[in-house]
Amino acid sequence: MNFSGLISTKIFRYGFAAGGIFVLTLAFELSQVRINSITIALTFLLFILISATFFGRNPALLSSLAAMLCFNFFFLPPVRTWIISDPQNLVAWGAFTITAIVAGELSAYARRRAEEAETQKIEIERLYGELQNAFEKASHAEALKQSEKLKSALLDAVTHDLRTPLTSIKASVTTLLEDQNEKILDEGERKEFLEIINEENDRLNEFIEGIVGIAQIEANALHLRKSWSAVEEIINTALNRARMRLDSFHVSVMVEEDLPSIFADANSVSEVLFTLLDNAAKYSPKNSTIRITARRTAAAAIEIGVEDEGCGIPEEMREKVFAKFFRAGKEDIHTTGGGGLGLGLAIARGIIESQGGKIWIEDASEGFVTRIAFQIPIGDEE
Repeated sequence: MNFSGLISTKIFRYGFAAGGIFVLTLAFELSQVRINSITIALTFLLFILISATFFGRNPALLSSLAAMLCFNFFFLPPVRTWIISDPQNLVAWGAFTITAIVAGELSAYARRRAEEAETQKIEIERLYGELQNAFEKASHAEALKQSEKLKSALLDAVTHDLRTPLTSIKASVTTLLEDQNEKILDEGERKEFLEIINEENDRLNEFIEGIVGIAQIEANALHLRKSWSAVEEIINTALNRARMRLDSFHVSVMVEEDLPSIFADANSVSEVLFTLLDNAAKYSPKNSTIRITARRTAAAAIEIGVEDEGCGIPEEMREKVFAKFFRAGKEDIHTTGGGGLGLGLAIARGIIESQGGKIWIEDASEGFVTRIAFQIPIGDEE
């Protein structure tokens, strides 16, 4: 689009946002039917939401300003003055103004997030198209087959891991907007909707971090910052981060005495342990026990394990779960905490192997079912 076309588009957007309010005001003024101020305010608010949905935040803010001025001047007594005589009308005017601005902001925010999700989907499909073309030129049948699986996994990830949280966010925002005037929800219910928005936003962030993490591992671009770190500190960091997810479980920590420090990137090792704790919480019944163990091995390494009382992972699947975008079906592994993108264990393996370690899954003991463990070399002073 050229410069003049861009200017014309902006003029139309802002002109529609402000002009629509003036048209509504004129229509109400010329109407022979007596219309109360609540109906007028709700009509203005609906138009502001339409402006935010189709034209963005700034036109919606302009529409809010125009609506506030028209509402005050034409419909709040004494009319055709900027004075508000009745204190109740002053409160109503203030509430309308705040609601209009907030509603416009929230609606525009939801629209932007939906556009960003659509842009990400298009970019992923474009990258996949390039990958498919490269495989076709190489005439590699197996590679092409794998690319089809990757496409399916990527599109499934976009559909589920982006659209699902966006849908929840949109629904929660819409409900809160509608309740601004109806006042049906109590404080606890409004808080619940805000918590949904917060949780789904975290879910989107995890999706993006997972994609970036696996890309860095495959490009050998992990920026490791190794230093001497205490094993207890690494475990405590992971436990603090997973605290809310482990609220419904009994957590046991068994650390061998006098463990030496390890020369490693403590943040990334803690990230791996958090992933294992998160998985244990997903695939274990509530109120069961999750145990963390740490010991020194004969191979000059520290071994950290996470054991749970879940339904277990079949032996034939224990290597598959470390593959990118692998998500077991409901008939294979029963989850109590919802599925994921299928990148957590793939990233965990990449992090551990990049620091000279290894990670695996095995049967647990002492009443536990599954044990996922990893080893990190202790390192030396040199």
